[in-house]
Amino acid sequence: MKFLAKLRIDAFMLGILASVAVAALLPARGAAADALDWITKIAIGVLFLLYGARLEPREALAGLRHWRLHSTVPAVTYLIFPLIGLALHVLVPSVLTDDLYTGVLFLCLVPSTVQSSIAFTSIARGNVAGAVVSASLSNLIGVFATPLLVMLLMDTTGNATVSPTAILAIVVQLLVPFLAGQLLRPRMTWLLRHATVTKSVDRGSVYLVVYAAFSAGMVEHIWSGISPQALLAIVAVCAGILSVVLTITTFGSRLLGFARPDQIVTVFCGSKKSLATGLPMASVLFAGHQVGLIVLPLMVFHQIQLLTCTVLAQRYARSAQSDLATAAPSVQPA
Repeated sequence: MKFLAKLRIDAFMLGILASVAVAALLPARGAAADALDWITKIAIGVLFLLYGARLEPREALAGLRHWRLHSTVPAVTYLIFPLIGLALHVLVPSVLTDDLYTGVLFLCLVPSTVQSSIAFTSIARGNVAGAVVSASLSNLIGVFATPLLVMLLMDTTGNATVSPTAILAIVVQLLVPFLAGQLLRPRMTWLLRHATVTKSVDRGSVYLVVYAAFSAGMVEHIWSGISPQALLAIVAVCAGILSVVLTITTFGSRLLGFARPDQIVTVFCGSKKSLATGLPMASVLFAGHQVGLIVLPLMVFHQIQLLTCTVLAQRYARSAQSDLATAAPSVQPA
């Protein structure tokens, strides 16, 4: 690690790139993909157990009460993103084909991620309790809001359904371990003394998400089914969308008077789009259409957001560490 620091190579980013490389060379298929799915779910459950154990109950309650924060994140996800998506229609047909624009608009309508949003918030030393509430609430709203927005703004089969299992999955996978961590907190103090444990699980869960996402793209041959020019156009559009949203969430959270930890929550929870939720929704909403082409912008955006947020999280963490060092009183020699 010291050797990498001297070379100015960030170990976390190196791990992200390694995950991408392994997925490109050895994507998970069949039974391996099923096993990866379960391993990822277990890792995320452990992560939220540690989050719950690490947070004092008073901090958790404070996170629940922060209604301005919890209304800002869904507003970005289900108002600002869709407006950006509608505005991008001007790129048809000069930059995007009709099918690719359909995918870009769909990308702007899907829910935010939960796991990676909270993991990046933790790495950046933001308000983890607030992130848990905001990201979970935003995702629960999306179970209903996304199909409605898609049917209002796009051409679909009209057979969009909302499965109660989606809500149950969020509760079981995220909230139950978090509450269990709160209850077990007095018995886990010995584990919480080792900050490297939570840090390792934080980063490990992100590595798994990155590997799983790139594996899915390789197995479905998403990357090879489109021309290089069209792929570059999608990458540019997705990067542009992310840049606009990151700018809005960064400066918007400051204008709202949020403290730095809450600004971090707004940036990471508000700027994400969920591949795990978007893919199943697309298969239902666009049955009979070229689903692979429609979800391509979402897959590209997902990769870009992970890489970008890795850099941002590390920058926030270094800034927080620098602020602590500056605030620490210096000891003058006698």
